Amino acid sequence: MYPSNLTIESIGKAFRLALANGFIREEDTLVMFHDLSFLQERIHHLNSVFPASTLHAVAMKANPLIRILEFIHQLGAGAEVASLAELKIALKTGYTAEKIIYDSPVKTWLDLEFALTAGVHINIDSLAELERVATLKQTIDSGSTIGIRINPQVGVGTILESSVAGEYSKFGIPIKTGRKELVDAFLIYPWITGVHLHVGSQGCSKELLLSGIGILYDFVNEINEKRKTTGLQPISIFDIGGGLPVSYKGDQIPVSMEDYARAIAVKYPSLFTSHFSLLTEFGRWVHVNAGWTVSRVEYVKRDSGINTAMIHAGADLFLRECLNPKSWQHEYSVFDKTGNLKSGKDMNPYNLAGPLCFSGDILARNVALPMIEEGDYLVIHDTGGYTLSMWSRYNSRQTPRIIGYTGEVFEILKERESFKELEGFWG
Repeated sequence: MYPSNLTIESIGKAFRLALANGFIREEDTLVMFHDLSFLQERIHHLNSVFPASTLHAVAMKANPLIRILEFIHQLGAGAEVASLAELKIALKTGYTAEKIIYDSPVKTWLDLEFALTAGVHINIDSLAELERVATLKQTIDSGSTIGIRINPQVGVGTILESSVAGEYSKFGIPIKTGRKELVDAFLIYPWITGVHLHVGSQGCSKELLLSGIGILYDFVNEINEKRKTTGLQPISIFDIGGGLPVSYKGDQIPVSMEDYARAIAVKYPSLFTSHFSLLTEFGRWVHVNAGWTVSRVEYVKRDSGINTAMIHAGADLFLRECLNPKSWQHEYSVFDKTGNLKSGKDMNPYNLAGPLCFSGDILARNVALPMIEEGDYLVIHDTGGYTLSMWSRYNSRQTPRIIGYTGEVFEILKERESFKELEGFWG
């Protein structure tokens, strides 16, 4: 069975080697790790379960580290970008235009002009944006392929904030109330050759994701019949977005990518044939389980019935976890200062409190853990995505050293931010 998470044994081995080889210095109170072998297997597995022609454009928002972008680019992956800056980073990192998908609900005239000139695939998010693209295409000889993001309105998952296919969504054109306008657009503009949807990410079931694909699948078949009668080329690009949930807990068994791909092929067989160019935008599934974070425990406060471990990671790195702890939870392990895994349970549970100056900066509450002492290390599992990319500048905390490793070989992916670099941000 394809592994969904790194084992505590593999993490412990890497942590001890990093300590022994001086990769965690005194100033490195917080360090992030990425298992590059695990990440490579994620990409290989994704390629193996979808048609070979599929473009897997990994969501840059999940992990925009340049070295990681270069690594997955070398493995043949594409990039899904959600801002002009992300688009420029992808191009500078070596991604060619045909490997880039540009999504954003707020593209300016200049953003669209740059994207059309670069020739990347653009998913239009609104009817107003469609008119801008139509105007720009009159003067720009662009190689871009164009799709429209459609909200299939199939409902929300268990986490409202990460669900984007309810009756209302800030993203896309709703298929129910906007159906006539969508049909007209596909018949008026022959250069619109794609559709795009995204139901949501963590908290959205496989059935919900499949329902969203089904709504657009039926719509595309309808539109292609209409385009055929008017002599227009059929819609041939189908972007299913991302969103397959991952496991943050050892007792959670996530839907496998293989099962998801198989279900798409069975329910909507044309998508796996030469009739369509299939696009995906997985980010969380690719990155999250490949990473982990370790923080030194600076202090332990012991009160009646509860302990508080004061650590160097909070809402600066784990914004969603601190603000919505019921929906976003990790597993934790405790190592002593020499890298040995601690066992047992303290008689009192722990709150894991971050370094920021507001009371909500608590990563987790009432967690059963071994006895934690000053100088121990807390490992936070499954942090390879949607962590550093959501970094907060509050209290001017320095971003941590980030280490990638393959087996016993380590490399610095990004150095700990210097005071000069931090000062430059505010300058």
